[in-house]
Formats: sequence, C-alpha cells, structure tokens
Amino acid sequence: MVDRFTVGNDRVLDRRLARYDVQGSRAHIRMLEHIGLLTADELAALDAALARIAEQIEAGDFRLEDDVEDIHSQVELLLTRELGEIGKKIHSGRSRNDQVLVDIKLFLRDELKQVREEVLTLFRTLQALSGKHKEVLLPGYTHAQVAMPSSFGLWFGAYAEALVDDMYLLGGAYKVVDRNPLGSAAGYGNSFPLDRQMTTDLLGFASPVYNSVAAQMQRGRTERAVASALGAVALTLNKFAADCCQYMCPNFGFIHFPDELTTGSSIMPHKKNPDVWEILRGKCNRILSCENEISLLCSNMPHGYHREYQLLKDILFPILELMHECLQMTDYMLAHIEVNTHILENPLYDYLFTVEEVNKRTLSGIPFREAYRQVGIEVNEGRFRYSGGDTAELKASDLGHTHLGSLGNLCNDKIAALMDAASDWK
Repeated sequence: MVDRFTVGNDRVLDRRLARYDVQGSRAHIRMLEHIGLLTADELAALDAALARIAEQIEAGDFRLEDDVEDIHSQVELLLTRELGEIGKKIHSGRSRNDQVLVDIKLFLRDELKQVREEVLTLFRTLQALSGKHKEVLLPGYTHAQVAMPSSFGLWFGAYAEALVDDMYLLGGAYKVVDRNPLGSAAGYGNSFPLDRQMTTDLLGFASPVYNSVAAQMQRGRTERAVASALGAVALTLNKFAADCCQYMCPNFGFIHFPDELTTGSSIMPHKKNPDVWEILRGKCNRILSCENEISLLCSNMPHGYHREYQLLKDILFPILELMHECLQMTDYMLAHIEVNTHILENPLYDYLFTVEEVNKRTLSGIPFREAYRQVGIEVNEGRFRYSGGDTAELKASDLGHTHLGSLGNLCNDKIAALMDAASDWK
C-alpha cells in the first residue's frame, strides 16, 4: 500500500525518460573513465551494453519489470545482469537526484524543440492566411460593440505576431533547461574529481549549473519555467479559439468550417457547433493552470530534495501532450477555414466607418473635435453615410491606412524576421 502511494504513476511516466537516462549514463561513464574510475575496457563494455538498451528502447522492446521501482533502477539492473560487478560501477559520482534531474532536462529540451517547430508551423500558416485575406474587411469590436474596420489580414497577422512573444518565453525556458545538473549528486557534490564540464559538453548543454545546491534547486524551478512558457502559448491559442467560436456563430457569420469539423445538435437540425474550438479552449485552460499547480507544490519546501518533486511529472508531462495536440489541431483547423467576403453587406455595420469619416473630415481641414461632433449628430439623427464609397464594396487598401502595422501595411515580413530571431535557439 505504501509503495503504491509513494511510487504513484512514476512507472508509466518514466518510460518517456528511458532514452534520456541511457543518454545521461553514457556521458557519465565516459567522464568516469576520463578521471580514472573506470578502465578503458570497462567503459567499452558499459557503453556497448547501454547502446543495446538504447536500441531496445527505440524499438519499443524495453520493459520495466514488476519488482523494479523505476526506469533508472531497470537500466542499472540490466547492466549488472550482463556485466556483473562492472555494472555496479555506473553510479559512482552521482545520486539518483542529479540522475533524474538530468534526464528531465534532456527530455524537456527535446520537448521544447518540438513545441518550437509546432509554433513555427502555426505561425507560417497564420502569416499565409494574413497575406491571402489582407484585403477582406472585418468588423473590429471593443467592449463587444461594433467599433472600427479591421481585416482578416490584421486578425490572422495579430495572432502570428503574438506567437513571436510566446517564442521569446519558450526560448527563455529553454535557457533554464539547457544547463547541466549532472555531478551535483544529492545537492552537495562529492569527493570524486568529477569533470562536470566534460559531461556538459558531451550532453550538449550550454553550461553546467555550477553551484551544486543551485543545481538541485532547479527541480521545480525548471518545470515551472517550462509551464509558464507553455501557458503563454496556450493563452494565445485560447483567445484565438474564443474568437473562432464567436465568429462561427450565425449572428456573426465571419468564418466557416466544413461540416465534418463541426457537430450538430441532437434536437436542433440547424446547429453547427464549434466543438473543436471549445475543446481546444478548455484544454488550453488546463495548460494555463499548470504553472500555478507547480508553484503550489513547490512553494513550502526548504532547499534540498523532497519526495514531492516526484509529483511534478504527473503535472507537467500530460500538459506537454496537450500542448502538442492543441498546436497541431489549431493548424489543422486553419487549413480548412473559409472567410466571409461579404460581411459588410449587413446593415448592422453601417456605423463601422464613423471614425474613418471623422478622420477624412479632419484631413480636409476641419478640427478633430468639430468633425467628431458633426458625425455624432449625423449618427444620432440616423442620417450618417460614409463618404468614402459603398461600404459593402470596400477593400482594406481603400481606407488609406499606411502606418506600420495598420490595415494597409501589415508588416508581415518584419514580423517574420522577428520570429526568425526569436526562434534561433538550439
């Protein structure tokens, strides 16, 4: 009963760390041979055996035996069975604490790289849609009230640029992850002359976490940094999903998706529900909760290892899966989006161009406050008409918006350059 309670879901979650445990161990034994704790022959035997275990893992043939606590013990058990006493030497100079932490960091490094690629894919899709539909006007809203002209180019492009900010945060989390804790042991180092720079180089980390206590303090801090960055991406997707739910509503009718990407009602035959976007919105809210859950788990611990850290995997690992799903599904849905090119034919948007009219009069020499007063009177008396042409026929380029980031100057090329720089981490 105690074992079930304390081990929890670790046996399942640790399978995702198996390849990284072998990767860390292969670097560790090379360092042990370098400082004289293994002979060249022992290194060769251990490395060959670890390579065979790695092949089993990649082939899906690696299994955690029923009476073995975790993946780390299983690897060491297999080595000892095959090599005898030599297998027992692999743990010299390290603790389970730094072994687990380096495994997690190697795992998170790969996960963040995958998230980066998925974000970049979505970014490119949004930018392509922004360019494709840059001329199609779209009502902008403030306070949920009709406000000013926007465009599909502006809308898609806004979410593309939001992903640039998210990428900065992903890169920051990557920098936290990309530091080597191996050799810090249980948090206080040890008396072996370990070459921590060597394992850092072998594993491709940017630097060691130099202070051994600080290395162990990264447990929880690392996961929280990753959760924070994932939360930023999730918040962007969440808001976009909320937009899509609203824009699909017949009261708006701004966008459309094929029937197979929506669902109907059990009693209302006219319904086409945005279930994908609603589920995506909910999953993104779960991702957003992750950082807070990690913070609460780790908030009342003094420095040093505590068993609660084991629960971090239960929190973060499923959230990483949700993040991949949400990014991939958003991109999939956008591949099938259709935009309404006749939105402004609806008289609901007759007052969408009041600001445009005020600005036109101001540019003709009328003081802004007077132009604002004139247009306000016309609206109140029900006789406002935009002087710039038939609003139902207008395109974004007809409105004369030229400043950076406006309807007529989306700056998508400049935003793409920002994303190139933001995503330039290993």
